Amino acid sequence: MTAVIRRPFIHMIALASVLLVSSGAALAPTTDASVAAASPLLAYEARLAGDDARGRLVISFDRRPDFAIHYLANPWRVVIDLPETAFGIKPEDMTARGLFREVRYGAMGGGAARIVLTATRPVQVTLADVQPEAGDKGYRLVVDTAMITEKEFTGLLSRQTWTASVSPRAADASDRPAAVDDGKFVIAIDPGHGGIDAGASGATTNTPEKDVTLAFARELAGILGKQDGVRVILTRDKDEFLSLSQRVQLARNGGAKLFISLHADTLKQKDIRGATVYTISDKASDHLAASLAERENLSDEIAGVPLDDGPAEVADILIDLTRRETQVFSVNLARSVVSSFEGQIALINNPHRHAGFRVLQAPDVPSVLLELGFLSNPEDEKQLLDPAWRRKVAERIAAAVSQYRATVVANGG
Repeated sequence: MTAVIRRPFIHMIALASVLLVSSGAALAPTTDASVAAASPLLAYEARLAGDDARGRLVISFDRRPDFAIHYLANPWRVVIDLPETAFGIKPEDMTARGLFREVRYGAMGGGAARIVLTATRPVQVTLADVQPEAGDKGYRLVVDTAMITEKEFTGLLSRQTWTASVSPRAADASDRPAAVDDGKFVIAIDPGHGGIDAGASGATTNTPEKDVTLAFARELAGILGKQDGVRVILTRDKDEFLSLSQRVQLARNGGAKLFISLHADTLKQKDIRGATVYTISDKASDHLAASLAERENLSDEIAGVPLDDGPAEVADILIDLTRRETQVFSVNLARSVVSSFEGQIALINNPHRHAGFRVLQAPDVPSVLLELGFLSNPEDEKQLLDPAWRRKVAERIAAAVSQYRATVVANGG
């Protein structure tokens, strides 16, 4: 029986010890089992893919490997222990990338081998599985990883039990830190930009967009958090850079049922003002939407983050249906926000627009991007910096979310 960790897009947590997960299966049958058991495994092929939020390591072996996975801190590491293994893989196939800054592997002595993945951020294993290769070519070990918060990593470490053994053992419930599931409606608020990516600047005060969005996010979080049955998470609560993929991953890790990204951009046309609500679409609704999406999608490049593709999602009809349903919910939320703003908060013409914003790409989390106003317009800028105006807008958004939730529940969502 194969032990598999499956916790898609959710989180685990850690302190310096170990989570043991193993394949829980005997060696593959051979003509001489004793010879097979005495000889080293052969790792003959490998590939490492991903971006700075998720990663996937795939290693092909000549026969089924037993393995154990644990975590270490300072720096953040995923350690994969194996029986004695001969590594016949190309070094370039294990070059660090994305979430990982260093990859090391080799013999440990005493009939053991180890792979160490050193991460740029706290990390968890979301899947560890041994699968048969096609054509009886052996087995492949698939290890999927995702970034988590430091607090989650500390908790994950504290629940681990160190063991140097790689003997098959099924992971029990105590090995697997569960996501927070208090039955509440989780809303992820994403303050746009941060750190090296300051975003736009105010026309008269030169206030950076990253400060405007964080201040508003804190206000909105405080108001939404008072709603019955709601829990709020912030993708960032300080001045730090997060890539677009990381923002999406943090929302999914937290079990978000809504994702609201906050921005306050600038335009060449300084007379344009008012709020806009965007939902994702392959085709932009208009030139302005296309231009803003293109600019926001450059956030990663501004910080020097390579635009690598992450591990591919399973492309099947269920994923496609999920995306379609999510898009419908996103549109419903956008309409609720526009309706709540009308007559209360200044809106741009055609206030619900759509374009290909990468930060709205989660296939299973209804998401909107809210342009609170334009820092290029002096009137909007003045309002964006006014605490009373922030509170008023946050209250209108909270009312829209409440209406959205009522609609979702009424429709059985």
